[in-house]
Amino acid sequence: MAAVTAPAPRLALPAVLRHRAARKLLLLALAAAVLVPLANAHWSSGSWPHALTVDLSGPLGRANDWIIDNRDSHPLFLYFFGYISNAVVLSVRAVYVVLLAAGWAGVTVFGALVAWRVAGARLAVGTGVAFLACGLLGMWVPTMQTLALMTVAVLTSVVVGALLGLAGGLSARADRALRPVLDTMQVLPAFAYLLPVVLVFGIGVPAAVLATVVYAAPPMARLTALGLRDADPEVLEAVESLGATGRQRLLTARIPLARGQLLLGLNQTIMMALSMAVIASVIGAGGLGDRVYQALASVDVGAALAAGIPIVLLAVVLDRVTAAAGERTDEPSGEQGTGLRPWLYALGATVAAAVAVRLGGALGWPAGWTLGIAEPVNRVVDWMTAHLYSGVPYLGGTADWAGHFTTWVLDPVRDGLQWLPWWALLLIVAALAWVIGTWRTALTAVLAMAAIGVLGVWKPSLDTLSQVLAAVAVTLALGFATGIAAARSDRFERALRPVLDVCQTMPQFVYLIPVVALFGVGRAPAVAAAVVYALPAVVRITAQGLRQVDPAALESARSLGATSAQQLRQIQLPLARPALLLAVNQGVVLVLAVVIIGGLVGGGALGYDAVFGLAQGDLATGLVSGAAIVCLGLMLDRVTQPTERRTKKGA
Repeated sequence: MAAVTAPAPRLALPAVLRHRAARKLLLLALAAAVLVPLANAHWSSGSWPHALTVDLSGPLGRANDWIIDNRDSHPLFLYFFGYISNAVVLSVRAVYVVLLAAGWAGVTVFGALVAWRVAGARLAVGTGVAFLACGLLGMWVPTMQTLALMTVAVLTSVVVGALLGLAGGLSARADRALRPVLDTMQVLPAFAYLLPVVLVFGIGVPAAVLATVVYAAPPMARLTALGLRDADPEVLEAVESLGATGRQRLLTARIPLARGQLLLGLNQTIMMALSMAVIASVIGAGGLGDRVYQALASVDVGAALAAGIPIVLLAVVLDRVTAAAGERTDEPSGEQGTGLRPWLYALGATVAAAVAVRLGGALGWPAGWTLGIAEPVNRVVDWMTAHLYSGVPYLGGTADWAGHFTTWVLDPVRDGLQWLPWWALLLIVAALAWVIGTWRTALTAVLAMAAIGVLGVWKPSLDTLSQVLAAVAVTLALGFATGIAAARSDRFERALRPVLDVCQTMPQFVYLIPVVALFGVGRAPAVAAAVVYALPAVVRITAQGLRQVDPAALESARSLGATSAQQLRQIQLPLARPALLLAVNQGVVLVLAVVIIGGLVGGGALGYDAVFGLAQGDLATGLVSGAAIVCLGLMLDRVTQPTERRTKKGA
């Protein structure tokens, strides 16, 4: 009988190297040991080397001059962009005229009836009250201007997004081609692409509408493609077996099955369009956004709040109505009517209300029905400035807190980042991205960070990065604590829900109003606004992740005598790790968006450069800072978003 040979002993690895992350870091350290000395031999080890920068001011300046010189004579502008501009102006003007013709009563009645038809009597009353509040605050005409611009922008965004989503949902190749385009459209800051739009279309409504479409169309495209791809294959097979053509399958199966995703896309598009419509006031959009912008420019908190409240009310109403439409199932015949009949009733009631107020001579909002809140709010702000900004016993004051936060947190983080050698920052980015993702993720993050240096805005980008890191740290500390409390207490979660709902529907611009009132202007207020804006998303994702932990695992831990704190540390947090990482990722992305807008209130860095480029018509400054913001956002996204390996040999 042949002797059995023992298998050759395997080479045992040290315990530390058995972890995948440790092996990645070791490989990165070996690569750094070879590349860093070479980099130091050719370039300095401090800030980004000047030899590795590319000056784009010349080409962009020439492009800027060519656009200005040819905007009124070149056929491209006369027969293409000119027609688009005229179509946008006529569409917005037509909607605005219809709203004015309906009068305050007609618009309010129509809005309430639509809300009743879609979401029930409770939301109908809320919608009517919201429109009446806009009039009481003396903002009826600006509200109608914003609503007209919103209507055209949303309809255009929905059409463009649905067509792109249709292409991505029906073709994997088109989906791969569209993905980076949609990523760039969503990450690119508003101020960055407002400038080229203004150069082409000039200051006014066309530039505002088209900038809004660029910002608001991607959610509709993404969710449309997702809904079409996720359609039930069994239903599609059944329809195909009946001999349906490709168009029939699309119209009778795919689109009806994707109804929920399509309406969610509509909801997200409306929210993003409203947010962008406010920012677009910088380029002459008018309406409520212009009132907020002008008030913030003069630090008139009362006037900013008077215009900001209608924006929030519009956002809440539109969010609730579209969300209810997405959740609603088809009604049986006979309930509330079907088809066009309810909408005809709503139109008839609107016309009746408009005729009634026209005959009464009060088509516009009556001047005597307004409630001025600007002066009382400014008195409160003055009192806060005198009593709460500084000098509060033992506590200091809000200005003192902002100053201390800047001195003890923002300045050290910024100085530390700018002190690090450029190659050290690239290594840190590579390590963080590779540990939680693949080598492709790390390479993308490193290239994005290196592109910032190549663009010549290394130091301003690190200033912005310091604000983002500080805001994210505060956001995660508060968000995780609040999310854990909401996950462990149903009563606390119910009390917190309406607060989070309002915070998530408020446009980014509006968050600047309270922080300017409390903290003045500077980098600390920009960070505070970013924290308030990003906090609801972190809280919701954290609470949802903890609540979805397998109850059997918790029951098993309780049966072994684990305390509540032990269950949280040893069971819930480890099992909810994907949700917590998603919360980190969303917190970073949302914080970056508001930190950039914080350039309007003294945030400085890339946000200020983007605003300055827009204000001065400086294409080079605006686009370079915008490109740097995109690269910074891409890097932060890759560093905080885990990437699953497709194969066992993935990374």
